[in-house]
Amino acid sequence: MTSAVLEMSGVSKDYRALRPLRIRRLAVGTAETIAVVGLDLAAAEVFVNLITGATLPDAGTICLFGRPTSAIRDSAEWLAVVDRVGIVSARAVLLERLSITQNLAMPFTLDIEPPAEEVRLRAEALAAEVGLSPAMWPKAVADGDASAHARVRLARALALGPALLLLEHASAALSRDEVDRFGRDVRSIGERRGIAIVAATADDRFAAAVAGRVLVLEAATGRLVERRRRWFGRRLG
Repeated sequence: MTSAVLEMSGVSKDYRALRPLRIRRLAVGTAETIAVVGLDLAAAEVFVNLITGATLPDAGTICLFGRPTSAIRDSAEWLAVVDRVGIVSARAVLLERLSITQNLAMPFTLDIEPPAEEVRLRAEALAAEVGLSPAMWPKAVADGDASAHARVRLARALALGPALLLLEHASAALSRDEVDRFGRDVRSIGERRGIAIVAATADDRFAAAVAGRVLVLEAATGRLVERRRRWFGRRLG
């Protein structure tokens, strides 16, 4: 057993790209915030699926909450593990005709027209936590901009109280001004909740805002090289 939330060692996964996804070594402690820079959209999806155990590596080991993902025996065990992981990804479908409140009620119940009072209050608390103003809560998700959509996805990922939050190119659709704000807000929420965060991104600016440690992936070797904070200060101004 290990105290790390996530450990990856000697991992390789062929996904029909130029080269396999390789991660030589990654360890994430409780409440640690890490950004991995150098994963394109396809590689980031594979990375997230490997972490959650949805996909097994061709080589190497992945331990999530102290247990190898290869040891998960059936769908019931897998769902119990995944319930402890929140994923912020454009692959997470939003029901755009429904309100923000209804979308955020769905992790708790399918009875959302309208949601029960207790569920509504939980959904609104999530909306407030991620920075969505009360005026937006009754509005259809389709009426929101890219920033609102990112924050709804963040709130949904937090709904069940995860111990690990995974972000998959979460800043891709955001304006440059919003990238910093969103990254800082995610990091602040993680610190307040005491959860670990791993962000897979190609956005240096977002990486600097969201993470305490920024690691750059050397795709050919799988080595993760830590990037110093001062570099971001010069680059980003």
